[in-house]
Parts: sequence; C-alpha cells; structure tokens
Amino acid sequence: MSRVKGAMRTRARRKRVLKLAKGYFGGKSKLFRVANQAVMKSLSYAYRDRKARKRDFRKLWITRINAAARMNGMSYSKFMNCLKKSGINLNRKVLADMAVNDEQGFAQLVESVRNA
Repeated sequence: MSRVKGAMRTRARRKRVLKLAKGYFGGKSKLFRVANQAVMKSLSYAYRDRKARKRDFRKLWITRINAAARMNGMSYSKFMNCLKKSGINLNRKVLADMAVNDEQGFAQLVESVRNA
C-alpha cells in the first residue's frame, strides 16, 4: 500500500482561495493562510449583507413613502391601511418610486385612498 498524497487537491484548493483573494492588499492576496482567513470573512460578510440589503431597501422605501404621505397630510401607517382597505395592491418599491418621481400621481393616489 502506498500512502495518499494530496498535492494536486491541495494546490487546487489554495489556487481557488488565492484567486478569490485577488485584489486584496499585501499578504492577504499572496499568502494562503492570511488569504484564506480574509476570504472566509469576506464570504460571510457577503452572505450576511445580501440579506441586509433587502432590509435596507425596505427601510428606505418606507421612509420615502412616509415623507410623501405626510406632505399630503397623511401618516404612513394610515396611508398603508387605507391602501389595503381600498384594494389597491401596490408594493412599497413602486409606491416609493411614485413618491420620488411622480409627486402629482402620488398626491392623487393619497386623495383617492382618503376618500375611499
């Protein structure tokens, strides 16, 4: 029986990690051990922030809708409640875009919701 040597597998793994660490500063892009730590940390941040991005955008949309609704004399929560009651199914992304780019349309929407 001969012993198992893993040189090819090891080299491939190290090359993969160093390729991911391309562009990092100093030893983080050259030395495997340091690069491996940096890559693992980076990948965990990337995973976490893909989730956080969704939260951040929702927060931004709500802030924009609230500001536009208050300019038209209605709070965010009342506006969203009236919107649901009147059966208008617009998501926050679309509402926020209307609030920023189509102020008159948003004002009309607020008025129609207020009357309903």
